Amino acid sequence: MNSRVNIAANSAPYKAMINLEMSLKTTSLTNIQKELIKTRASQINQCAFCLDMHTKDALKYGETAQRLFLLNAWRETDLFTEEEKLILAMTEEITQISQNGLTDETYEKASKLFDEEKIKSIIMAIVTINMWNRIAITTHLQVSKQ
Repeated sequence: MNSRVNIAANSAPYKAMINLEMSLKTTSLTNIQKELIKTRASQINQCAFCLDMHTKDALKYGETAQRLFLLNAWRETDLFTEEEKLILAMTEEITQISQNGLTDETYEKASKLFDEEKIKSIIMAIVTINMWNRIAITTHLQVSKQ
């Protein structure tokens, strides 16, 4: 598969996306929570480039290999906290927006567990990784062999 256009080159919209990504560093989401969002959305979107990047980042932040291996089946294990499970449910529903979107049931659970700022941060983190997935897949960004 050949790479396509380099969106990053001299692109004001790309720079705006970088600024959006940087703004997520100021939220109350932990690094692990952000990487779980990024990895799960990338699994759903089948974005190899982002999966490679975010699983490595998650490991650097202290995530375990076991949890990453089981992330696709998070509902079937007790390795994830209640908060993480809700974040993963939100990630799946927002990423698969055409199915049902963020359901009232999931949003209600989130509003009981998280404050409004945290909900906003979760939603923005999910939206942002979905944009990155679409760029990586569309432009055929390649995973480096290591």
